[in-house]
Amino acid sequence: MLLPIHPPDPSSSLLDAVVAAGFQPVPVTDIDDVIERTPEDGWAPAVIEVQRDLGAAVALAAKISDEARLPVLLVIDRTLTGEIASESGIADFILSPIDRTELRVRLSRLGAVPEVDASDVLNFRDLELNLATYQATVAGAPSDLTFMEYELLRFFVENPARVWSREQLLAKVWGYDYFGGSRTVDVHVRRLRAKLGEERSSWITTVRSVGYRFG
Repeated sequence: MLLPIHPPDPSSSLLDAVVAAGFQPVPVTDIDDVIERTPEDGWAPAVIEVQRDLGAAVALAAKISDEARLPVLLVIDRTLTGEIASESGIADFILSPIDRTELRVRLSRLGAVPEVDASDVLNFRDLELNLATYQATVAGAPSDLTFMEYELLRFFVENPARVWSREQLLAKVWGYDYFGGSRTVDVHVRRLRAKLGEERSSWITTVRSVGYRFG
C-alpha cells in the first residue's frame, strides 16, 4: 500500500483508517521516494490526503500516474472547493471524514489486496461474502453487487431468521441520516433476489405488512 501524504501529517487519521481497512501503509514524501522505494512486487494504489491545496494534490497525482504508472485515490477534505478534470490522472476519490468501509471498497477496486482471515468471510449455504474485498460469490461464481446491495445482503446473512421492518432496515443498513423512503428497501431486495437467481431468491421472504426475513 503506497500512502503519499503531501505535506506529511503524522496526526492524520488516514494512516489509522488504512490499517483498519486491512492494508499495510507505506508513507512516502515525493515521486522520487516512490520510485526509489518501489518493492519487487510493485506498489498498490497510491493515496493522497488533500487538506489544503487541491491543485497541488491533483498535480502530484498526475505525476504519480504518469511516472510511476499507479492508480491514485484522493482523500479530500469536504470543505475544499474546486473541480477535478477527468483527464487529471486520478482514478477515484472519497471525502473526509473517512468512512473506513468505503475506503476499503474503493482501494480494493483499484487493485489493493487487504489481508484476509477467516473472520473476514461470511457464508450462507453456497453464498460467500468476503468482508475484506467486498466480493460476493454464489456457488463459486462472482456476483456483481452494488455497495448497498452488498451491505443489505451482509446484514441479512449476519441477522437471519427474524423479521425486519423496512424502517429497521433503513436505519441499520442505510443509516439514520438517510432520507430515502421504504421503497428503497423494496427496490434493493428485488435486485438482490434477481442477482441471487431463481433458486435462491426465496432466501429473502416477504412478510406481509411487516418487512423481510432472511434464511
